[in-house]
Amino acid sequence: MNKVRWGLIGCGDIAQKRVAPALRDLPKIDFVGVSRAQAELAESFAQQFGARKWYADWRELLADPEIEAVYIATPVHLHAEQTIAAAEAGKHVLCEKPMALQVEECDRMIAACQANGVKLGVAYYRHFYPVIARVKELIAAGVIGKPILAQINAFEWNAMQPDNPRYWFLTKAKSGGGPMMDFGCHRIEVLTSIFGPVRDVQAFVDNLYFDREVEDSSAAFLKFENGVRATLTVTHAAFESQDTLDIFGSHGSLHITKLNQGDLRIVTAERQQIEAHPPHANIQLPSIADLTDAILEHRSPRVDGAIGRDVARIEELIYRD
Repeated sequence: MNKVRWGLIGCGDIAQKRVAPALRDLPKIDFVGVSRAQAELAESFAQQFGARKWYADWRELLADPEIEAVYIATPVHLHAEQTIAAAEAGKHVLCEKPMALQVEECDRMIAACQANGVKLGVAYYRHFYPVIARVKELIAAGVIGKPILAQINAFEWNAMQPDNPRYWFLTKAKSGGGPMMDFGCHRIEVLTSIFGPVRDVQAFVDNLYFDREVEDSSAAFLKFENGVRATLTVTHAAFESQDTLDIFGSHGSLHITKLNQGDLRIVTAERQQIEAHPPHANIQLPSIADLTDAILEHRSPRVDGAIGRDVARIEELIYRD
């Protein structure tokens, strides 16, 4: 079996919980090395997940000729620099979401990967959820008639303090924004995957509870080229968490109470039924597997730089003054 030799840049919480286990477990991957800014922890992280090498400086990892592809799991403000450097070193890239702080950075990342003949993927792992595939199948089959409205609520309580190592999420220069950038971007990708291009955006971005430099709440009203309208509401400030997707059509509706679990309720005049379409136990593994296969099969990844750029474009419209 052909394998792709991977490296991991960044060993934070998500990398430890999901990315490194996927790089370790996928049969078509040889997990070569990791880089971690905390040099004293790099070795233990590598040994924990079976990587053979470790580096304190990500540039040293990119200089390793054995590594063919890298997963970039660092704060958003580093994505463009590291992706471009990886491309210039001849490495394929799977970049964490959101792709970059600005569309201009996305353009430079795409151009660098094209110029150096390497693949560029963005880790919008909800693209691979079976429940999203089922929703698209039902809409295409006309089960709910013409889709009219869609609604997403993504609510997480986040009272993170400055001493938290993940506080960079609430630092605008590093993250680009609050919940709309952090997990709103995932839902934007879901909506565009289902309904296609967005033509116009209206939004509010505000601090309704927390006094911090990024928003704690935001809502966007999206107008799609196919006529569908959608609302996306995100917050760090609501006590009750929500992870919903509701789609209302002319002859029925589709309801997902918890997107990350995959239960789907189908409502039409003829039936009401509930289906279960859970995601993979490691929700980020399918996106890593897809880029690996894209490299081996000489094709584009299913979530490429163009998709990442389009999400960034919509984010810019949401955050515009």
